[in-house]
This record gives sequence, structure tokens and C-alpha cells, in this order.
Amino acid sequence: MNWYISVLKQYAVFSGRARRTEYWMFVLCNVIVMLLLGMVDKLIGGDKELVSSIYSLAVLLPSLAVAARRLHDTDRSGWWLLIGLIPVIGTLVLIYFMVCNGQQGPNRFGDDPKAAPSQGFIVS
Repeated sequence: MNWYISVLKQYAVFSGRARRTEYWMFVLCNVIVMLLLGMVDKLIGGDKELVSSIYSLAVLLPSLAVAARRLHDTDRSGWWLLIGLIPVIGTLVLIYFMVCNGQQGPNRFGDDPKAAPSQGFIVS
């Protein structure tokens, strides 16, 4: 749940990098919440699925932001998200990009999120 909350705290941050764990845990939590809200919509009796639609709109921007940061971790531009507009093939390519290991060390999008913070002090 911490991964989910950390993504929501970075609501519209498209810069930087996101680890695989951060992205996939956010996706998992989203799926679980959507399933629960779908059940709530059915219990309420509405055919419009109002509650789950509102939630989907609320997490649209954080979902795009974490996906862009995940692509940055693999040294790809966030614009690669647009490939998902191509039916089937685009989705498969995006899933492949999201599953790939991130680039080790810093890249043009920032420092490696897996790298341990430096220990000690910098002496000048």
C-alpha cells in the first residue's frame, strides 16, 4: 500500500524514474480497488457504474505519470505511452517495456531509483 500512496503523492510528476515494483504495485492496487468499487456499484444497483468511473478519472493522471516515470527508468521517453493506442500490438509492447529491467546507474531522466543513497558526508 505504501507504493500506491507514494504514487498518489506524486500526483502529476512526470519527471524522474520509477522502479518496476512501484509501477506494478500501483497497478495491482488499482485493479483491486476497481474490483471492489465495481461490486459497490452493483450493490447500489446502478447500471452507470458511477463510483468506479469517478475513481478512474481521479487516478488517470497519477497512472500516466507513474507509467512515464517507469519508461524513463528503461531510458525511454514518456511519449512511448502513445504506442498503447495501437490495438493489441501497442499494448503488448508497452507491457514489455514495463516489465524490462531499468537502466543501471543514472540516465538522462535521473538517478537510478534502486541505487542506495550514499553513506557518509561529502568533504570539500
